[in-house]
Amino acid sequence: MTNPPPPGDAQYTPPTWNGASANGADPAAYPVAGPAHPGTPPSTPGNGLAITGLVLAFLVAPIGLIISIIAAVRLGKARAPKGLAIAGIIVGAVITVIWIIGIILLITVFASIFSMCAELGPGVWEVDGVTYTCN
Repeated sequence: MTNPPPPGDAQYTPPTWNGASANGADPAAYPVAGPAHPGTPPSTPGNGLAITGLVLAFLVAPIGLIISIIAAVRLGKARAPKGLAIAGIIVGAVITVIWIIGIILLITVFASIFSMCAELGPGVWEVDGVTYTCN
């Protein structure tokens, strides 16, 4: 014969006989406990920063990159998962590199235009099918 599970078990139901429990008491007087409700889990330091860093990595990449690095360090010290922080670092780094390349290209284009105007002088000029308006 096996022993029944303890009364605190969520799947335990006391044996009944014609609506009464085995000891003769009313089963409704002893409600079966449901699963324990642990409440709100404690927050890990850096979770909010990781989410913020990932979002900012798309909007303002350098700032999102910095915040994601800070979040990764805090999550590492707390021995918590760093997935969102690492994603923010990757996205922030890639977009920052794209920004830097774009700024370099923009400076190069404007530098060539200014040098061309320095050579041609003031006026409207057409060189190789490109019209330059220099003041």
